[in-house]
Amino acid sequence: MAINVASISQTWMKDVFTNKGMYVGKVEDVECDLKRFKVRSLVIKAVKGSYMSRMLSGKKGVIIPFPMVEAIGDVIIIKHVMPSVPEESEPVEEA
Repeated sequence: MAINVASISQTWMKDVFTNKGMYVGKVEDVECDLKRFKVRSLVIKAVKGSYMSRMLSGKKGVIIPFPMVEAIGDVIIIKHVMPSVPEESEPVEEA
């Protein structure tokens, strides 16, 4: 996905949503690979009460690799991510 320089500077503080409509937060920073002229990732600040804030349980934000970005416009759409939930082991009955 090609993005011109003007749109990179306009990504700061844009709202970020997953492709399933969940609010993630706001873009706080953009990491670029200047040798290859590519965007590496977006740093997303998790807004209190957002999907990402609940998923991160108290962390301030997350770095999203740029291949997860699906669209940039008035808002930014990323692929939906589900938290990995450890499988609960079944209780072992003692004889």
